[in-house]
Amino acid sequence: MFSQQEIDKFNNLAHEWWNVDGEFKTLHQINPTRVEFIKKYSTLNKQELIDVGCGGGILAESLAKEGAKVTAIDLAPQSIEIAKLHLYESNLDVNYECIEISEKSQATPEKFDVLTCMEMLEHVPSPEYIIAECAKLLKPNGIAFFSTLNKTVKSYALGILAAEYLLNLVPKGTHDYKKFIKPADLRKILHANKFEIIALNGINYNPLTSNFGLSNNTDINYLVACRKVC
Repeated sequence: MFSQQEIDKFNNLAHEWWNVDGEFKTLHQINPTRVEFIKKYSTLNKQELIDVGCGGGILAESLAKEGAKVTAIDLAPQSIEIAKLHLYESNLDVNYECIEISEKSQATPEKFDVLTCMEMLEHVPSPEYIIAECAKLLKPNGIAFFSTLNKTVKSYALGILAAEYLLNLVPKGTHDYKKFIKPADLRKILHANKFEIIALNGINYNPLTSNFGLSNNTDINYLVACRKVC
């Protein structure tokens, strides 16, 4: 249920994860907005949290700083190694695992209070599969957070043409427009897996200040907070 091409793509860039001016600069810039959104709808301190598709650990470390007991999983082994190595610098406690999500959900069903899956759904062959497995990992009434790209002309123009080719915000070839997801379609998948949506926000970008912030406009990037109903 995963594309080896996508895994290889992030493996090849693994050395860039913690270079704040490198290939993942945009993730570093957007990260405070992601954390702000997560903190609005969940209590992190001493909560069991899993970050699905953690990459090099940018979000995972931020959530650990907020007091969450973080487990973070990814299928790119080089990214996981970089994430583990960075713990020597940050002195944080994150349990990183290179493991497939269904294997993790079978090993630890309904273990987690909070789940995050950010900027991942647009990189997998089946978002339905990922969300179904995420549901298995969460406790009843657990809170899940997802983010992805809307499937609009504007998201293609700004998320691919501008971000990848004009402004160099992300590496060329990062995104495939065919895998972008409309909020209505994501809502259907979430409801099918017994998730109740709590909040949906867009993310805006100011090219003059290089800052990101929460927005009511979901035309490009958007975040969803939802609760697993019993």
